Amino acid sequence: MSADVWIVDDDRSIRYVLAEALREVGLAVHEFGDAPSVRAALQQARPALLLTDVRMPGEDGLGLLAALHAQGIGPVIVMSAYTDIATTAAAYRAGAVDYLPKPFDLDHAVEVVRRALADRPAAPPPPAAAPPHALLGESVPMREVFRLIGRVAASDLNVLVTGETGTGKELVARALHEESARRGKPFVALNTAAIPSELLESELFGHEAGAFTGASRRVAGRFEQAEGGTLFLDEIGDMPLALQTRLLRVLAGGEFYRVGGRELIRGNVRIIAATHQDLDARVAAGQFRADLKHRLDVVRIELPPLRARRADIPLLARHFLATAAQELKLPPKRFSRAALKALEQRDFPGNVRELENLCRRLAVIAPGAEIQAAELGTTATPAASGGWTGALHDWASEALARGEADIHARAREALDRTLLEAALAAHGGHRQHAAAALGVGRNTLTRKLGASRKRRS
Repeated sequence: MSADVWIVDDDRSIRYVLAEALREVGLAVHEFGDAPSVRAALQQARPALLLTDVRMPGEDGLGLLAALHAQGIGPVIVMSAYTDIATTAAAYRAGAVDYLPKPFDLDHAVEVVRRALADRPAAPPPPAAAPPHALLGESVPMREVFRLIGRVAASDLNVLVTGETGTGKELVARALHEESARRGKPFVALNTAAIPSELLESELFGHEAGAFTGASRRVAGRFEQAEGGTLFLDEIGDMPLALQTRLLRVLAGGEFYRVGGRELIRGNVRIIAATHQDLDARVAAGQFRADLKHRLDVVRIELPPLRARRADIPLLARHFLATAAQELKLPPKRFSRAALKALEQRDFPGNVRELENLCRRLAVIAPGAEIQAAELGTTATPAASGGWTGALHDWASEALARGEADIHARAREALDRTLLEAALAAHGGHRQHAAAALGVGRNTLTRKLGASRKRRS
């Protein structure tokens, strides 16, 4: 047996389709349904490249990957439909050169294989395993986030995490820390926008006794607290320019002084920064140093807003609801199918944080064990932010949850009747004035009013 590329997957259809695509570009391919078959074949030959699924009966793909890497067999590409951070990072730690999330595009898969063959031998594995994280998602955008985290976590490169407020930027920073060789060291977070500018320097670098009024003793700053670990600087775009200059010096030389101090302190800290702002625009406006941006933005991870990953909303909602019940020591609850569908349709301007807060509220105030669509309230979408649109949203949710039909026609009829009656009442029954106020012709108002009365008679 001398196949150049080996495919290991218990799903025969995936093996067949991928093998045919690779054969079409001139590669020799051999297929295996499980890890033991591969181990037996290794007694006679070695592949130029191996692709393996993660979850298979018996020995899984990660175990096979670790064994192959220990023997110097590779490169290995991992394939999986389960693209959580722990699995992705574990694959790279065990020696995978790339990760193909299922379902994959065949053209992309062929290109990944070609690149891996061209780049042999495989890179050395990153350091040892780390625990899973609460950064959840199964959507395509989040799979890409997990894949990037898995790639860069083991390095000491500075990372800039961008995304709207509430998307989970600190969770990404914690995941990068926990999946790195620094995971046994401190993870220190500081929201730079939450600290008054006159105190921020002391927060970062510490101060000596007597450095300023009220400084009665020496205090270590966040850089010292994070020694050997990771410092997460949230809302970095709001940092004052003067402090940006000092931070730049620290990043360039790894040295700093406490406020009021003369002792030069050397630090070994990885910096992960985050912002919801457009740093390029702030640089152009003279509000952020370009050289500091380049120092921080070595690798960028952009978190998608929740509206761009609606497929993750049911997963997140169930997780937050269960977590809230556990933390608050409440009976567990569940969402009805209609409620989950209604949540998926909301925009959530506050993103994951808004969804989490909604779930915590529902864990406390929802009356039954199953949360219905009508009980979701009006806090998670502009269309249901209050007033008559909020009431209409609640009515529609209840009607849909009950499986009622023709709700559009009924709602339109009720809307017309309500507007007509309100306009006539406001203008003392004068139809022409009422029509003008509504922006319709007098004949239109008369026709609609007659039709409404006819339907009610």
